[in-house]
Amino acid sequence: MSDRPAYDFERRVGALRDRLSHADLAALIVSHPPNIRYLTGFAGSAGLVLLTGDAVHLVSDRRYATEMEAIAAQGGFASLHVHVAAHAVADTIVPLVPEGDVGIEAEHLSLAAFRRFEAACRAAGRSGELIPAAGLVEAGRVIKDAAEIAVLREAGARLSAVLQGVMADIAAGLRETEVAVTLESGMRRVGFMRPAFDTIVASGPAAALPHARAGSRPLAAGDLVVLDFGGVYNGYCVDLTRTVSIGAPDSACLDLYDAVSEAQAAALSAVRPGVATAAVDAAARSVLERRGYGDAFVHSTGHGLGLEVHEAPRIGRLRPAPPPARAAMSEPETLAAGMVITIEPGAYLPGRGGVRIEDDVLVTGSGHDLLTTVRRDLVEC
Repeated sequence: MSDRPAYDFERRVGALRDRLSHADLAALIVSHPPNIRYLTGFAGSAGLVLLTGDAVHLVSDRRYATEMEAIAAQGGFASLHVHVAAHAVADTIVPLVPEGDVGIEAEHLSLAAFRRFEAACRAAGRSGELIPAAGLVEAGRVIKDAAEIAVLREAGARLSAVLQGVMADIAAGLRETEVAVTLESGMRRVGFMRPAFDTIVASGPAAALPHARAGSRPLAAGDLVVLDFGGVYNGYCVDLTRTVSIGAPDSACLDLYDAVSEAQAAALSAVRPGVATAAVDAAARSVLERRGYGDAFVHSTGHGLGLEVHEAPRIGRLRPAPPPARAAMSEPETLAAGMVITIEPGAYLPGRGGVRIEDDVLVTGSGHDLLTTVRRDLVEC
């Protein structure tokens, strides 16, 4: 799939300009790579964007000159201007900064870098202040457009196919690392660029650790094994978890799995536009509490997916609202059509094991669609 022609960058930039106007900012300096990619299509590891009222300035160094020239040559984005920095990227941005207050992505910039920008702007005689900004670009990323949904839908189908194939070959005696390598090579084989995070293959007692990593332990009869992996496809992240049993599970494992499965089904049934994200979390949490595993559910029910594997919205308990800020937008607390989220309740019993079941979900106008389709019953390997 081609990355640039499918996306309406002018629409994205226009919506961001509206948010800047509301915050009374003359411009925004964007430093977070996923946000730069969202606004311009540029996927390099180093660069900055300066978005003003009438232009988008993309700056990177000479390593990316060819890529930036290709973006500019494709056209369809009239306000984009690319600049190849001869030295520091920031030195190229500062002369382009307009008069007035300018936002800067405080959450993605070190204090030292912020102070260097301030000093450079003062030295250049720019009026106004640098205003710490948060969530201004991310607010647009929350709702996926048709092109993004098509990529995520295809990625979910491909990731599901990888796991279905690997589950058929899991057996006692394989080491966790061997299973992880198989999952990751399967992703490469079907077109993923790279893993979205460190692959989790956690067996036996390690399955009680939500963020365990694959180790040298061989899978053994009676183990529950958590398989949590994800990939980056055309820049977008998908994420999938299943828990399998090595041989026949005992009654305790069956009860734990059944409770988590019921919790996931309850959360999925709550996913539709207008529902509070906290209500989806509560649907899963109430099942596990009723089943006696409330204290074993130690994370939120899900998170947004997109250019990052963890992005807004968060599907969890409500957190205290941050203090009001001029150039900050908080995460949405209500589901809306076009959001792509995970639903992944889990329960973890230290020293014994754990279960997590995760799917990727598109919020539609009337409910939701599952983007991952692997069977959800407890598979015996």
